[in-house]
Amino acid sequence: MREELDMGLADKAKNAAQDAAGKVKEAAGKTTGNDDLKNEGKVDQGKSSLKKAGENIKDAFKG
Repeated sequence: MREELDMGLADKAKNAAQDAAGKVKEAAGKTTGNDDLKNEGKVDQGKSSLKKAGENIKDAFKG
């Protein structure tokens, strides 16, 4: 049980980091006029959101 909790927290931390990095990329892209970087940031945020949704579904079935 403890191991599952640690893995869940690690996954959530990775997702939060990916979301934050995506926001930074998007902001940098907007600032510099680099549409590719801005779009890459949006993609990173989208991936993070999907992973978060998956984690929420797993959590719902656990508890």
